[in-house]
Amino acid sequence: MTSFKEFCLILILLVVISHDQSVLGSNKHQKQPCKQFVLYYHDILFGGFGGDDPANSTSAVVANATQLGNFFMMLVVFNDLVTKDQNPNSPPVARAQGFYFYDLKNSFGAWFAITLVFNSSDYKGTLDIMGADLIKEKTRDLSMVGGTGDFLMARGVATLRTDALVGTVYFRLKMDIKLYECY
Repeated sequence: MTSFKEFCLILILLVVISHDQSVLGSNKHQKQPCKQFVLYYHDILFGGFGGDDPANSTSAVVANATQLGNFFMMLVVFNDLVTKDQNPNSPPVARAQGFYFYDLKNSFGAWFAITLVFNSSDYKGTLDIMGADLIKEKTRDLSMVGGTGDFLMARGVATLRTDALVGTVYFRLKMDIKLYECY
C-alpha cells in the first residue's frame, strides 16, 4: 500500500512540476502587442547649443553642462510636437512634455522622462515613457510605465530611432510604440 501512495505522490509532483515549467516557459516568448503605432517627436532647442529663436523653440536648456565633457549633466526641459509623420508642420497628435539630461561623461547619452499628452480625434489621455537613450545606438528601447485615458495603466516599449538631426538645434525621433498591457 505504501508503494501505491508513493507512486501517487510522485505522479502528482511530476504533474505539478511539469505544469509550472510550461507556465514559466510560456513567458519566454514575447506576446503580441495589444496596441501599436508610430509617432514622430520633433525637438527644436533654444539656447545652450546655439538655437536662438524663442518663437519656434519647443525646448530649452535649464541647467548647463559641467566641465566634465560631452554636455555631461546638461538638463533640457521640453514641450515638443508629436506627429503621425515626419513633417513638423503636420497636425499634432500629441505633445511630448518632460525633460532629458545628458548622463554620460565619455559618450553621448541621455536619460528621458516623457509624458505624451494626447488630445486628438484618435486618442485622449497620456502615456509615460522613461529610460536611458544611448544616442549613438541605431535603436533604443525606453519603458512605457503607465498612462491615463485611452492608455490607462498601459505598459510597453517605445523604440526610438534618430530620424533627423540638424546641427545642435533640431532633432526628430521616430517612436515605434508597442503596448503589451492595455485596459
